This record gives sequence, C-alpha cells and structure tokens, in this order.
Amino acid sequence: MFLVPPYAGLFIYLHKIMYEKKATIFKSPDLSKLKEVIIDHRTRIYVAPEVDPVEAKNRYLFRISTRRP
Repeated sequence: MFLVPPYAGLFIYLHKIMYEKKATIFKSPDLSKLKEVIIDHRTRIYVAPEVDPVEAKNRYLFRISTRRP
C-alpha cells in the first residue's frame, strides 16, 4: 500500500492548467503591396516597391549559391 498525500491529484490538475498554450497567430504580408520578382520558372520572391528588382534577384541568387548542399 502506497501513502499518497491528499494534494497529489490537485498538483497534476493545476499543472495542466498552468501550461496551456496560447493560440499562435501568424500575420502574412499583403502581397498586393509588394513587387514580384521572378527568379526562374518556379521561383518568385516579393520585395518592397522601392527596391530594385535586379539587385534583389542578384542578392537572392548569391545567398542561394553560398548555402551548403
């Protein structure tokens, strides 16, 4: 026979309440306010309207080429 303190079940119940997760809300950018830059036939990136599309494409390709395989 095991001796269990009277508050053992209460701790487990409070433990569940204390660690409830909040709902995660992801806010996506409005693509209608961004400029689309076509990299190749299946890759597109979106940049701010004031950014040069050629420079954005070059920066993207440079980042991709310096990644490890």
